[in-house]
Amino acid sequence: MRKVELNMTQLERYKTIKELVDHGGNKKRVAVKLGISLRQVNRLINVYKVRGKEGFIHGNSGRIPKNKLSADLSNTIVQLYTTTYKDENEEFAFNFTHFKEMLEERHDIKVSTPTIKSLLWKENIISPLAQKSTKRKLKRKMLEESKQLEGKTNEEIEELIEHQISISDAHPRKERCKYFGELIEMDASSLKWFGNAVTHLHLAIDNSTGKIVGGYFDYQETLNGYYNIFYQILTNYGIPLAFLTDRRTIFEYESCRKKDENKDVLTQFGYACKILGTELRCTSVPQAKGMIERANGTLQRRLLQELHLNKVATIEEANKYLNEVFIPKFNKKFGIKNTKAKSVFEKSPSKKEINNTLAIISKRTIDSGHSISFNNEYYIPGIDGSKVFFTKKTKCLVIKTFDNRLVLSIDDKLFDMIKIKKVKEHSENFDIDRVDENLSYNPTKYAPPASHPWKQKSYNNYLKNTKNGVNKQNAGLLC
Repeated sequence: MRKVELNMTQLERYKTIKELVDHGGNKKRVAVKLGISLRQVNRLINVYKVRGKEGFIHGNSGRIPKNKLSADLSNTIVQLYTTTYKDENEEFAFNFTHFKEMLEERHDIKVSTPTIKSLLWKENIISPLAQKSTKRKLKRKMLEESKQLEGKTNEEIEELIEHQISISDAHPRKERCKYFGELIEMDASSLKWFGNAVTHLHLAIDNSTGKIVGGYFDYQETLNGYYNIFYQILTNYGIPLAFLTDRRTIFEYESCRKKDENKDVLTQFGYACKILGTELRCTSVPQAKGMIERANGTLQRRLLQELHLNKVATIEEANKYLNEVFIPKFNKKFGIKNTKAKSVFEKSPSKKEINNTLAIISKRTIDSGHSISFNNEYYIPGIDGSKVFFTKKTKCLVIKTFDNRLVLSIDDKLFDMIKIKKVKEHSENFDIDRVDENLSYNPTKYAPPASHPWKQKSYNNYLKNTKNGVNKQNAGLLC
């Protein structure tokens, strides 16, 4: 039987489906984790049962599509249109169909009109025969790329009938979720909680029971704060089914609110949720996550006074008081004792897996010195202390885990990051009294005097060779 090799994506699908078939589980959670539909999950289950591990290899794996344009050809087409076939005043500009014909007649390049349209759209170029709707789309695209639409809102929808508002403006009262861990609402509130500096309290509350499941103070509303909340939830309760948050860029990119079905743009937090199979829901309407908004108001009226009363002055003291004193007291007083609210938290992964999942991932490229730059420092890939060298422009990922370990991912393999020091700590020529910390004794390097015969003889031989015009050294003369 031949050995079946899977890439990371295929291997993750195989392991997840295998676990689902062998030990059971929630198909919807698996669908969220793999980013596929429930129908696709059922199809993969059948593939696993019939073909096993081999069935997860795509039929076109390793094949290059015959109709794929090379990067050089794509650049040539764009360059030809922008330099030869496009007029600045658009008086003599070629439309895309005409341009396709010219490419075939004069340059022997055969491509379709939609391909040309797609290539030039990426360069913000449209046909001179484009309709007004296409021109408006291009203008909107360029404004979004230049971030000139930030803070802008669409016109308010007019009321349909007097005293009746539109559905988008209505915020009706909603039922709570049935199970504990089915939906976790998260948000942060900024205030001078202690001292004179403004800090941000990151908070997470369960929609079913109204219990606070995580809280963390930080100086800014950042990924670090929400990662600490996620860490508390995973270690204390397990993996929740879904999060409900606002539309901060920590959770969702501003330019990708209207996602296509084939688009998979994820933030660092969103990627961690996908790995664990937790759904991430975002909303720009505060009333949609009213429970966390009310909890923030309650804490601003209670926690603020208690921190001042207990003379909390540092962020470390505030986090300790919040999690050890205030949150248990809050949950006991305001949490709903719902006997029907069974927990649907999945079993929490190991601490090592949590640290690796709640990671910050950064893209890097190997430079001409076989190294990468990260946080103003240079690193070389390594395995067990030995350096490994890759060619220039090799793409890689720097992974900073939750416990601040640095790992480098290249070609689906993990490597250590060996730091390159800017200046040597020890000089072999001058630091002769350096103590080796790994030795139990204090060695001293013996420095022979100038009259030492070995040195003298070596020097004489050097003078002799120099006088005779011989620029070579005989190893035997140095004995």
